[in-house]
Amino acid sequence: MKYHFIGIGGIGISGLAKYMHYRGHQVSGSDIRASHITHKLEDEGLHVTIPQCAQNITDPDVVIHSAIIKSDNPEVVAAKERGIRVIPRREALLEILRDAKVYAVAGAHGKSTTSAILSELMHGSAIIGAESKAFGSNVRYCNESDVLIFEADESDGSFLNANAYCAIVTNAEPEHMEYYGYDEVLFYGSYQQFIQSAPLRILNAEDPFLGSLTCNAVRLYPSKDIRNIEYVLIKDEPYTRFELLDLGIFEVWGFGAHIALDAALAIFAAMQSVEIETIRTRLLDYKGIKKRFDLVGDSDSCIIIDDYGHHPTEIKATMEAVKTFAALRGFERITAIWQPHKYSRTVDNLEAFRGCFEGADHLIILPVWAAGEALCDIDFEGAFGHYDLLLAERVLRRGCTLEVYKDATMAQSLETGLIVGFGAGDITYQLRGE
Repeated sequence: MKYHFIGIGGIGISGLAKYMHYRGHQVSGSDIRASHITHKLEDEGLHVTIPQCAQNITDPDVVIHSAIIKSDNPEVVAAKERGIRVIPRREALLEILRDAKVYAVAGAHGKSTTSAILSELMHGSAIIGAESKAFGSNVRYCNESDVLIFEADESDGSFLNANAYCAIVTNAEPEHMEYYGYDEVLFYGSYQQFIQSAPLRILNAEDPFLGSLTCNAVRLYPSKDIRNIEYVLIKDEPYTRFELLDLGIFEVWGFGAHIALDAALAIFAAMQSVEIETIRTRLLDYKGIKKRFDLVGDSDSCIIIDDYGHHPTEIKATMEAVKTFAALRGFERITAIWQPHKYSRTVDNLEAFRGCFEGADHLIILPVWAAGEALCDIDFEGAFGHYDLLLAERVLRRGCTLEVYKDATMAQSLETGLIVGFGAGDITYQLRGE
């Protein structure tokens, strides 16, 4: 079939587009601007058009669009005028995933990491919301297996259409509540529906909501099932070593109890069909994912880490890992750079954000990445005045140095210590000098 994806530069839509391309369909797409994602799609043979316009709609059988695309988008309008079927991403999942044995990973935090780890353990196809360093993409296709590891998104309720054979849930902390109308009954009801739809369930049972469920499930109790956690450097790379039940010792790339938790959930899921010694060996093939504790600069005097954390729980967990990593590598000073993502999330979680940067000797806050939301006034100086704080406009990477700009002039030059940047906006490109 011929598929056209509107918003193909998004990580979620690009994953579906590549997966359908690998399955032999003719795939095209468009976006409002070029990016490293659209360039990679073109390198793989997909036809991508920049910008979006009615002329991009030629003769597709189906047009699929991301959640942020509006009904007045010129390509949506053109397709409907020509009688071409137009469906949002969440509805498209029902068709794209229907023939696969889907291991669907959901949760407010850790689902990309858990998905990437599980893809190494099970050697099936994978569609995840980040680029795995093991296979250099957000998609891996294996035509020798019907297993598909899929990162299931609760932000627009699309995880309900994931056709899950196995539902793996890392946690059910309220997030994206604007989609659910700030209705916790609706939010938790959606999670319960997702879990109950799957024949096999793997749950973090120490999450308050997940622990309250009485359905049949394989349950992980991290505080007692995961023991003797150690943080070690292997060739200067961070690894977490831990014992899991009576299954022995495992080593996984990354630092933190949350990494051990994600790996343990993936191990529990893979154990249903893969031998435990094979799992132990394959776990070492996981090398992290882009933008999650991603070492983008490393010298004797300075380390720069790019992290996707944009929720206080994520940032707090990563800061613990950062402190451990800094101590092992001999760095005494930690600078945190935060680009808040969405006004709604920042306001809803402001008190939690105030405390999640503990351990940072210096905190730099960049302007909010609005993600389409209307401007909202937030008193960052008042809320974060207990830190050594700088409100800046942007950072500029030069080698292993970061220049910090405020009022169009350079306010600081960061050349030493450990520097970690947090955010889901364009901070990743600022930190990488792209």
